Amino acid sequence: MADWFLAQEPIIRVGILLSVLAIMATWEILGPRRPLSVGKAYRWSNNWGVVITGTLLTRFLFPAGLVGLGLFVETQGWGLLQMLDLPFWLVVLIAVVVLDFAIWAQHVMFHAVPSLWRLHRMHHADLDFDVTTGLRFHPLEIVLSFGIKAMVVVAIGAPALAVLIFEVILSSLALFNHSNVRMPAAVDRVLRWFIVTPDFHRVHHSWYPHETNSNFGFNLSLWDRIMGTYRAQPQDGHDGMTIGLNQFRDPAWERLDRMLVQPFVGPADSYPINRRPETEGDSREEVTRRRR
Repeated sequence: MADWFLAQEPIIRVGILLSVLAIMATWEILGPRRPLSVGKAYRWSNNWGVVITGTLLTRFLFPAGLVGLGLFVETQGWGLLQMLDLPFWLVVLIAVVVLDFAIWAQHVMFHAVPSLWRLHRMHHADLDFDVTTGLRFHPLEIVLSFGIKAMVVVAIGAPALAVLIFEVILSSLALFNHSNVRMPAAVDRVLRWFIVTPDFHRVHHSWYPHETNSNFGFNLSLWDRIMGTYRAQPQDGHDGMTIGLNQFRDPAWERLDRMLVQPFVGPADSYPINRRPETEGDSREEVTRRRR
């Protein structure tokens, strides 16, 4: 069964991605959480341009992909999990959980190091928050992220099936928790104890730095609770919060060519962790007056 899944990896990944995308996009139409500030056609065409660019670059540099690396690691017997006498299902489970924590830690690192923040801030510069935001990452960040995940796969000896499961969960939940959907509060309260919900992650896309530097999780919500980076609700409420950064507020920056050059434009000292002196109670006007 595992061999069949691996053989069908491209079909499985693309099929699930498109299915989740269709479901969340439909949900956004039927039950939106917030009105959008920029035309959807304009944002979506450019956000998808970033996705395609990053995908092509990654496939060119790493044609075998992360699952292929997992298969190679498995056949070579590399990594800690390959040395332990554990049931295969437990090895897969441990590998998925460890990879999820690695992504959480990587996310924090991209917020903490100014040079890495320059790459990651394109994701945060989106003036709206919807399903395409979950795929909008600078191509150079995608390449770096692949390298980090590859090192983890080799170090822990993650089998190919675990890598495939993790990649599918990561892409699916990234689409889910970036979606502009309205969910019953009672359902959200229960779900966020286990996974990252849209209201959970939307706080991370607030333009207040103390909120941007919280709720880093993509899949499991426990990492933010354990590490003390969890913030339940945004300061201005979900309906009143401002999405994005205090930079790149002009919708012209949503254009593909301008998104690709954002890492090389303007200062990088506004949002990285421990680089900004504002307090939680700062008003919008106080944030606006700061350097852009």
